[in-house]
Amino acid sequence: MNPRQYVDLKDSSRDLQPTYYFMINCLLYSRMETGLVSNADCYDEDVNVYLAHLLHSFINPEYVEQSRKFLSKYDADVFKRLSGSTDARLKYQIFKTNADFLLVSIGIFDNPAMAGAMRARVQPNEEAYIGRGKTYYHFAYTYSQQMHRKNAGVSDVLEKLSNGFEKYLRILSHMRGEYLDLASRLSRGEVYHLERSVDEYAQQELLRTKQDELLELFTAWREHPDAAIQENLERVVGEIKAIDPGFKFELPAR
Repeated sequence: MNPRQYVDLKDSSRDLQPTYYFMINCLLYSRMETGLVSNADCYDEDVNVYLAHLLHSFINPEYVEQSRKFLSKYDADVFKRLSGSTDARLKYQIFKTNADFLLVSIGIFDNPAMAGAMRARVQPNEEAYIGRGKTYYHFAYTYSQQMHRKNAGVSDVLEKLSNGFEKYLRILSHMRGEYLDLASRLSRGEVYHLERSVDEYAQQELLRTKQDELLELFTAWREHPDAAIQENLERVVGEIKAIDPGFKFELPAR
């Protein structure tokens, strides 16, 4: 079966339709059924298009695989990756990707951590995840203004997603229960392996970063073997060993 096409069983013709149509139809029905209709607070039909394309993208394994390199499980990891970067495009991509995945994780999978027991609705202790999503979209909006000066439409959508995160989350949650119900179709074991795969990838990315940092520090130490560099070397070696217990490194005697 082509995951980008579907058959509407209510249509007697049984013609194949693009999966995007299914997503946009479910989204629009969910807006009407929740009373959160389009353009009530502001013009947001553009958000409908964005969300439908986003949900459609998740059907494509290539999109998910390409996105993994931008994902981080914790705020600290996100900001740490960005602390030394001046690349507005990279910052935009990291914030937007994490915001998109967080919105879909909570709204469609009902599980911001992508693991653990499935819950029927967003719980109060998940307000932190909602705040995180709003913040990520806000930062993505900020950097998008540098990236899309000739296409303000992208920036407008990201700003609306930041301001109305709870509203769009409620729409997707309704869509999940009425039209998708994906969470109940995934076993706990499948969700566990999905999270484990993401965590393993993140650990490997972190390990590569630490190895590069170690190489830079070691090069600097060989040129200027002072105590401060040596202290940083020992710190990085300890961080690498925490990820890879079999790692061994000793400074050569001078």
